[in-house]
Amino acid sequence: MRDRELYQQILGLSSPWKVSDIRLSLVNRQVVIVVIHEPGIPLTCPSCGDPCGVYDHRKRSWRHLDTCQLQTVIEADVPRINCSIHGVQQIAVSWAEVGGRFTALFEAMVIAWLGEAPIKAVAELVGLSWDQVDGIQQRAIERGLARRKPAVVANLGIDETAYQKSHEYVSVITDRDRRVVLEVLEDRKKETVLAWLDTLSASQRQAIHTVSMDMWEAFINAFLERIPDANRKICFDRFHIASYFGKAVDDVRIDEHKALRANGGTSILTHTKHQWLRNSERTDNRSRTWFMALTRASLKTARAWAIKEQAGKLWNFTSRSWAEKGWRQLLSWMDRSQLAPVKKVAATIKVHLWGILNAVVTSSTNAIGESLNARIQKIKAMACGFRNRERFRRAILFHLGGLDLMPAGTSYPTHTKA
Repeated sequence: MRDRELYQQILGLSSPWKVSDIRLSLVNRQVVIVVIHEPGIPLTCPSCGDPCGVYDHRKRSWRHLDTCQLQTVIEADVPRINCSIHGVQQIAVSWAEVGGRFTALFEAMVIAWLGEAPIKAVAELVGLSWDQVDGIQQRAIERGLARRKPAVVANLGIDETAYQKSHEYVSVITDRDRRVVLEVLEDRKKETVLAWLDTLSASQRQAIHTVSMDMWEAFINAFLERIPDANRKICFDRFHIASYFGKAVDDVRIDEHKALRANGGTSILTHTKHQWLRNSERTDNRSRTWFMALTRASLKTARAWAIKEQAGKLWNFTSRSWAEKGWRQLLSWMDRSQLAPVKKVAATIKVHLWGILNAVVTSSTNAIGESLNARIQKIKAMACGFRNRERFRRAILFHLGGLDLMPAGTSYPTHTKA
């Protein structure tokens, strides 16, 4: 009797459910808690709430949290009712969600551990199959997405991330203010982005203040077609622009280094690649006086580096007109530089200057997206890759979607909420 009362309290059961028996098997290291539905208590349809009679009973079992290192199982003959409107249905139990094979508390524990370890490791830890743990994760994601309310997002980010090798990508859409992933698109095509934008209401599209992205034409054109005044909201990411300048400097250095070494000569550019690519504003140049002297030498690479450094200073403007003036002066310098890689970058900047100016005056960057991208790659590494894009999408939303993943009425420490 005391055992039944103890488990009645542990499970938090109340009328009409009560513990009727406890079966202990030390050989199997298992304890089975038999729960019954008290007879004589009226039943109602779980869909409409109308009073119904008992149709039959179905024996069900659920894995619960271990008790004293013993695997714990709840077993019950669950009544089914016959509703005149909704037909035969099983009534809900208080310790598990409809259709579940595990108690809500057990699923909450597994979800918390999945935030720290891959499916295989968690499955081995709790004694389940890979498919069972994967099912718990899938239900958690579906639960979280169902609970997610349509949100007004002011500052969006969209970025590509590698799904597999051979230039296989997915597109990750983020809420930069909340630092969460809103959706993962299966590719980076314009049509795919348009389809997602069409899921937003008119008020949601209107509320978007900035969209940070790289200069991928499919992204640009999709937002220009769907977002009001997108030409004032699209912001080309500062770090993406900086990578263009960095590559131009390195291309100039490579060509000049080869020219200096021609015919058996020596090159002062040997082992200097990373020095040219460093941001001088964030570097203590007192430790590299030799390099600063090199920047004042009569080198093509030094000219390209000076242009790169000047570009880095043009992101501090708050006035659009002054920002445009500064960028156009830089573009004029780049055109006169007689450096082919630099002139190529200038041509790209001219076409996309409008989005760069948007980014400057709004101080918008895709830094949050890049940070999330790094975490996504860690998730992929932890799982040793994914078999398809849908599994990749679910894993990203599980870890970074800011979803409420836990079964109703449970609480368990977890980092899966962003």
